[in-house]
Amino acid sequence: MTPDDADGRLADLAAAVEDAIPLALRQEWSQRIAREPVLVARQGIFSEHGRPFAYQLSFRSPDQHTATATTWNAHQHERATAHVLGATFGRVDLEHVAHGRLLFVRCPRAYLVGELPVPSRPDRLVIEINDGVTIDPAVITGVRRLREQGFRIAVPSFVSNPNQRRLLPHADFVKIDVRDLDVEGPPVVHLARSYGALLIAEFVESADTLRHARDLGFTLFQGNLLERAGVLDRAGAPRVNH
Repeated sequence: MTPDDADGRLADLAAAVEDAIPLALRQEWSQRIAREPVLVARQGIFSEHGRPFAYQLSFRSPDQHTATATTWNAHQHERATAHVLGATFGRVDLEHVAHGRLLFVRCPRAYLVGELPVPSRPDRLVIEINDGVTIDPAVITGVRRLREQGFRIAVPSFVSNPNQRRLLPHADFVKIDVRDLDVEGPPVVHLARSYGALLIAEFVESADTLRHARDLGFTLFQGNLLERAGVLDRAGAPRVNH
């Protein structure tokens, strides 16, 4: 049997199984899926003039008992990212989420090296490299490939560790936790922008930290002082037909 013959038989088997499911049961399942929330969190990234520049998207589960991201394994990170990308780019009316702006999504290693696909929307999607990713030659090659496709790359929580410094030549955005600036200060800020990346002050929680970030030359800001993350339910937006 050739591979094509095997694929054909599997397709026939799948169709037969689908046909064997009663119509009423299929309709009940579709209605149940339609009622379940498809959640994604969104927080604004603002310009120095207070206007939204982009949005950070992150995973939210309707299950309040879901483990936090700090305890996730690689597979859980991948599933969470798939959920965010699917809820955003896999459903119609993307502009209900984007409003014409860039969308930052943290992506684990599998998305960087091509093991998992990213949506073909470099006009909207900014690929933020997950903190836990080890930056090895395969990741650098993947990042270069993504940039050649037009995607922008963001490095979060920059503290000038060797892993992060390897990414600086390939970063369009670098985020710095303003809570660290009292310790690190201007040297880290100077290094972060040394390859031309735009800097984002993240975790802006007070007027004092906002003022300090402005004094250090930041022009983009993210944090609860400016906007707390809201939760969007994308269940009402039909899936994109491929």
